[in-house]
Amino acid sequence: MSITRRNFLRNAAGGTAAAAACATLASMPAEARESNKVPDKAIGLLYDSTLCIGCKACMSGCKEANELPLEDTIGEKLWDTPLELSGKTYTVIKVYQHGTMENKDKAENGFAHIKRQCLHCVDPSCVSACPVSAMLKRPEDGVVTYNKDACIGCRYCVAACPFGVPQFQYDTPTPQIAKCQLCKHRLAEGKIPACAQQCPTGATLFGTYPALSAEIERRKALKPGEAALYPRRTVDSGDNHEKPAPEYVEHVYGQKDAGGTQVRYLAGVPFDKLALPVGLPDRSYAADSETLQHTLYGGLILPGVALAGLVAAAWKGSKDHHDDDDFDMFDHPEGGKTHG
Repeated sequence: MSITRRNFLRNAAGGTAAAAACATLASMPAEARESNKVPDKAIGLLYDSTLCIGCKACMSGCKEANELPLEDTIGEKLWDTPLELSGKTYTVIKVYQHGTMENKDKAENGFAHIKRQCLHCVDPSCVSACPVSAMLKRPEDGVVTYNKDACIGCRYCVAACPFGVPQFQYDTPTPQIAKCQLCKHRLAEGKIPACAQQCPTGATLFGTYPALSAEIERRKALKPGEAALYPRRTVDSGDNHEKPAPEYVEHVYGQKDAGGTQVRYLAGVPFDKLALPVGLPDRSYAADSETLQHTLYGGLILPGVALAGLVAAAWKGSKDHHDDDDFDMFDHPEGGKTHG
């Protein structure tokens, strides 16, 4: 029996679609990828908004330690005035203001400070999205680093980060991604991040993840108004100062948000008022995206489905052809037939 063009395309479309469907079922993962866990020797920061006085010593320390230029946003060219994270600024202090602003760390007629920087996610979306491993999470301590020599400038990390942290330098002929790397060069020298080193009140505190977790629990258990000690620079520095305990909001930002982060926040004002995204899932976005990618691309499923679609479209277009377009696939080009 001769095979017509129409029959061939119809059969090919059906066969490809069926094969793709079978491959999908066969390669579906038994279990979705879970969010990564905090490394055993993870380090990080605790930022306590109620201790921050808005002096911006952390910002100047970050600029000096990372050799970042001043950023003039008001045109006076007198001092560093960044308004948000940028290609020149890894850390920025912002302020919430309401009404008369007479009450610190209160949502009504109050004000509060907030620090914006890389949160060093436990399961970072930027690392998952980077196609060339320019973004890496160090397995030993969980610091999320950036390798400018490997970067191809695709900016997938910028789009993937749920916290809006990575910034691309558009104003230079040799651009790169700008973000806090927890002063990895200082860590290599046995020093702590510059922002924690320079903070006079201990609002930014450095330590191991477990030690910071214990400090968070200690502060959350304090009775508002009672005298309490607060360490500076590191959890175990011994350099403490005393102040009345504040009334913290219940949520510890970064504890579970988007899979959790190694930079966590305490505050007296709800975080939706402090320029931080809220309502993020406990499961990391990287876990969701990688589960989907592995499902679609495992066994070339997605390319197979795409091919099926192309063949189906070609067959649909062929229906408009006349019946005299039918042909015998074994016909000789000159009309004769080849016999076996």
